[in-house]
Amino acid sequence: MTKADNMLSILWMLRSGKQMTAKQLAEKLEIHVRTVYRCIDSLCASGVPIIADSGPNGGYRIMDGFSESPLLFDEDERKGLVHAAIFAREAGYPHSEALDRAVDKLKRYTNEKQLDRLERHGGGLSVIYPAIDGKYRTFLQTLEEAAGQGRTLEMEYERGKGEPSPPRSFDPYGIVYWKGSWYAVGHCGYRGEPRSFRVDRITVLRETEGRFERPVSFSAKDFLLGNLLSGAGSQELETVKIRAGEQALNELCRHWLFGHALAERCPGEAVFRLERSTLHTYVPYFLMPYSTALAIESDLLVRRMAEAASRMAAHYEAMLSQSQSQSQSQSESREEDRRR
Repeated sequence: MTKADNMLSILWMLRSGKQMTAKQLAEKLEIHVRTVYRCIDSLCASGVPIIADSGPNGGYRIMDGFSESPLLFDEDERKGLVHAAIFAREAGYPHSEALDRAVDKLKRYTNEKQLDRLERHGGGLSVIYPAIDGKYRTFLQTLEEAAGQGRTLEMEYERGKGEPSPPRSFDPYGIVYWKGSWYAVGHCGYRGEPRSFRVDRITVLRETEGRFERPVSFSAKDFLLGNLLSGAGSQELETVKIRAGEQALNELCRHWLFGHALAERCPGEAVFRLERSTLHTYVPYFLMPYSTALAIESDLLVRRMAEAASRMAAHYEAMLSQSQSQSQSQSESREEDRRR
């Protein structure tokens, strides 16, 4: 029998609820007792909660409750695991390779019909995310492991436009995936307060001997969202009423900024309470792809969209004029060469 067969046989015998010694297991399987020890170690490493009781009446047993739990997955559970592995791998999940190995094990112990069904389900789902390079994935793994172990890291970060920031100590409380990007949230030693960082802007990440305790009530997800929407309670808000088709309004209400600013929703109309600062910067350019499909009641926002559209029109008209001038110049040059 192979090691896998021995491990499975030991597992089934212990699942009966009986306590058995290594010698009893060895005699049942007709293998050496040292082989039993190695199999038990491998089962424990795989996550099976085997308890070893010492003494005259000791032996191996499985923790209460585990023997009644199912070791096999039904069809929907198998399909869910396959799809979850696809999502995790494409999103850059730091332990996606381990999840792929788990799915491989799942496929290894299915019959031909089940395997064919799994392959068809896996081939029926595609996920498109930005490419994740090896360095990025390594950083994610380091951050996740440090968050779980409470280990302080030393980090160097690119603030934008290629500007490096000074090295800082960083206590990672968690990593968060949001809108195609990974963020690390934790206590920044340089600022002396919780901060969030884009993982793809981290340039150097080193392990240290430092340790930390994550605040019990801290939520990395809530902090990141609150940080992205910072000042909502302290800055002046503008009421913006938008009338449009249901599809366009539904898209707006699902967006992270508009969704949290939604004050009222009725058929064909939505009312938002937005920070004035976002109307001067982000909001006009986000709404521009909707073209004339929106009717907006907010003089400030309408004026900002008109200004942004005028700047965009002037920019592309200048490009078009330059292109036409170049084409005319090239045409005249060719004509002059022909005459010569």
